[in-house]
Amino acid sequence: MQAQEIKGLDGWVAFLSRAEIPVLKQTARDLAALQEDSENISARGVADVIDRDPMMTVKLLRYLQSHKHRKQEHEVVQVEQALLMLGVEAFFKKLPPAPLAEEMLGRHTGALVNLLHVVRRSQRASTYAFDWAIFLRDLHYEEVRIAALLHDLAEMLMWCFAPDDMLKIHTMQQRDKSMRSRIAQEEVLGFALTDLQLALARKWSLPKLLLTLMDEECAAQTRVRNVILAANLARHSAHGWNDAALPDDYKDIGGLLNLKPEEVQEMVSEAAELE
Repeated sequence: MQAQEIKGLDGWVAFLSRAEIPVLKQTARDLAALQEDSENISARGVADVIDRDPMMTVKLLRYLQSHKHRKQEHEVVQVEQALLMLGVEAFFKKLPPAPLAEEMLGRHTGALVNLLHVVRRSQRASTYAFDWAIFLRDLHYEEVRIAALLHDLAEMLMWCFAPDDMLKIHTMQQRDKSMRSRIAQEEVLGFALTDLQLALARKWSLPKLLLTLMDEECAAQTRVRNVILAANLARHSAHGWNDAALPDDYKDIGGLLNLKPEEVQEMVSEAAELE
C-alpha cells in the first residue's frame, strides 16, 4: 500500500528515516540458510548475501552509523567490515531481514516488477563500477562498488512505499519517451529522486566517502564518474543492447578508461555473455 499523507522532500526524508527498510525475499531466504549452518557461518558468507541486496546493504550501514561508538576513528563503508565491527550474531539479532519488499507490495504486481528491475540494474551497475575501478587501480574499488549498488536506492524505496506515485511517473515516461525523469518526478512527487537520495544519505550520516561517490555534483572526480557511468550503462542496457544512448555511453566510458569506444563495447559485450 502507498504511504499516505506524506508531502514534499522533507516529509519523505522524515518518513523514510523512521521506516524499516525492506529487503528482498531471496536475501531473507539466503540469510536463514546461513543461520541453519551456524557452525560454519562467517562474516564473509553473510556479506556475500548482503552485497547482492542494495536495501539490506544500506539497512546495515544506516544501523552502524546510528550506533557508532564515540571513539570510532574510521568510517566503515564495506559490508564485511561492518559485520566484523557489529558481530555476525549481533547482526542477526538486531537487523532481521524484514519486512520483505515482495510482501509489502502484495498484489501491486506492476510496482514489484519495476522494483526488481531497478535492483537488477543496480547489481549490474555495481559490477561495472567494480571492474572499472580495478582496471583503474583504484584502491577504493569496494567503496565504488557499493556506491554504484546504492545509486538508485531512493527509487527502490519509493517503489516500496509510494507505488501509486511511481507508477504514475512510469506511465508518463512511457507515453512521452522524451520526458526527462527529473521533470516527471517533480511533477508527481514535488522533488527529484536524486535529491531524495542525497538528503537521505546525509540524514542517515552515511560515510563521507559514500556521500561523495553518490553525489553527481562531484562528477569531475574519477571515482564519482565511474559510478555515474556504470549506472548509466546499466540503465540504458536494461531493455536490450540497441538503446540509442549506448554509443555515447561507450564514448564516455572510453574517456574514463582511456579506451576506444569499440574496445569498451567489446569489453561490455564479453561481460554480458558471462552473466
